[in-house]
Amino acid sequence: MKKTNPNKSALSEKEGVPQPEFISDLVVKNIKQFRKIQPSSDELIDGILKGNISDLSRAITLVESTNPDHLNKANEIIAACLPHSNESIRIGITGVPGVGKSTFIEAFGKHLTSLGKKVAVLAVDPSSTISHGSILGDKTRMEELVKDKNAYIRPSASGETLGGVARKTRETIILCEAAGFDTIIIETVGVGQSETAVHSMVDFFLLLKISGAGDELQGIKRGIMEMADAIVINKADGDNIKRAKLAKTEFNRALHLFPAKKSGWMPTVSTCSAITKEGIDAVWKIISDYLELTQSNTYFQDKRKEQNQYWMMETINEQLKNHFYNHPEIIHLLDKKKKSVQNNEISPFAAALELLSTYYK
Repeated sequence: MKKTNPNKSALSEKEGVPQPEFISDLVVKNIKQFRKIQPSSDELIDGILKGNISDLSRAITLVESTNPDHLNKANEIIAACLPHSNESIRIGITGVPGVGKSTFIEAFGKHLTSLGKKVAVLAVDPSSTISHGSILGDKTRMEELVKDKNAYIRPSASGETLGGVARKTRETIILCEAAGFDTIIIETVGVGQSETAVHSMVDFFLLLKISGAGDELQGIKRGIMEMADAIVINKADGDNIKRAKLAKTEFNRALHLFPAKKSGWMPTVSTCSAITKEGIDAVWKIISDYLELTQSNTYFQDKRKEQNQYWMMETINEQLKNHFYNHPEIIHLLDKKKKSVQNNEISPFAAALELLSTYYK
């Protein structure tokens, strides 16, 4: 009979074989051999103008980067692409979470590519205020459109500041237009402040709604309604068709209460189903009618000029703000002033004036 060692733990392990090296020299060599060197600005510009999606994506990454070293390179690329932009139709699409924006954009985008359009979707994904991360899952929701050779989907994190993502989105539009995309769709985070920023960079603003979510008039908010060039009630299928038609009537009545737009366009209400594709072609007809009217009365061109001026001023404001907070003396004084304000030793307004006075000196 075999004797066992009474002092030996049941959790003891037998001596095993030595583990292999975690990093294979051969693998490292292959990675270094096949890893492409970061292309220069000229190479990226040339690739974008030829419609190379990989180069377009690399350039957008540079634009979105917070690394100061990437700023000059990004500006070079944007300056070179600017003469080749401005030849697309820019459409902003918004709606509360759950309205079916991604499903609608996929159905709408597929309809446009079937008409021979080249579609770029810029989806702004909300960032967490706690972890600062984003899911960036819009591509998984548009699995058919993402496989379309005439479509490009680029999700971007909203980040901590609205102005930052708005500026980056504006510059991304320029790169996509230079790459040959004639229809740019910008999907916003949801109904909120971001809509104002997106409205200031698009030609047509589409508001998605759903019926059956309570009193339709409760969903009519003056600000967002005044910005909308069209309201589309999504999910008008199955048992929801009757409610969608009723919602359409309610919104039509509400739109007549708003003052006339400078464009001369009267916003319209339509219903559709992104699932069955019913009514998707009607949405494009509405946008086409709008473009025909605004391009003939010069409002389209005038609006683009106003938007360019607006973004110049916004960029100045953003740069001044960044310069203020990164000034060495302000960095040194800011924490002290914050504590003084918290302890009621000085008013917030007086503290702000002192900081500004130091900055100006």
